[in-house]
Amino acid sequence: MSNFDDPVSTALVDIQNTPDERQIAIDKVGVRGIRYPISVLDREKGTQHTIGNFSLTVDLPHHFKGTHMSRFLEVLNEHHGEVSVESLPKILQDLRERLDAKSAHIDVYFPFFMTKQAPVTGKEGVMEFTCGFLATSNGVSDFQLYAQVPVTTLCPCSKEISAYGAHNQRGYVTVRVRTTAMVWLEELIETIEGCASCALYPVLKRPDEKWVTEHAYENPRFVEDMVREVALAFNRDPRITSYDVEVENHESIHAHNAYAYLRKDS
Repeated sequence: MSNFDDPVSTALVDIQNTPDERQIAIDKVGVRGIRYPISVLDREKGTQHTIGNFSLTVDLPHHFKGTHMSRFLEVLNEHHGEVSVESLPKILQDLRERLDAKSAHIDVYFPFFMTKQAPVTGKEGVMEFTCGFLATSNGVSDFQLYAQVPVTTLCPCSKEISAYGAHNQRGYVTVRVRTTAMVWLEELIETIEGCASCALYPVLKRPDEKWVTEHAYENPRFVEDMVREVALAFNRDPRITSYDVEVENHESIHAHNAYAYLRKDS
């Protein structure tokens, strides 16, 4: 029997644990692009099953050559896909302990589905939003909610200078917020939609389309208006302590997109 066939006599070298002489620490090392079934909190149903796209990283001290990539997946599997404000600190702690790291980071993005009713007829449909959690533990824990919300924006300038009509477009509002108490993803989405010229709906009949068109016309918004309106709404919520807000309009009459960004630190 060869040494290859004999597990007792075979010693597998752990290259990751060998010393590195370059004396350069790495801020983040780990795995990305992990698609994994997860369950997240749902305001109406309690939980919602979806698919998370994970990035899991830790710091690497200067004296280690590499990290153990398989351990990231082991930790994730041990938590059975439960991802919430409550579970993330434990996952981060397990990553730090398992990988002998001072800091650990989790970024997970997932499709989140809401049932929405048309504004006049009440016709229901399911609409998808991209949401996520961004969490870090390095002695001090940090947690952010992420949401990207598509909306309708109608151009104030177009409305003002045109004899009739005004151009509108689909805008995308992307936010990252820190909170001191529970904020439902649905609340975050609805707050952002309320700042737009109009929300989007999965199902619209003719009476709904009339209402949406006229509502947008009565509530024109530049991208500058959008980031400011979202900021004002967040400022009114005592649970929200800091935020990043960016808006990008996919312009309907220009060959470019309009963009605005602002942030508020704690």
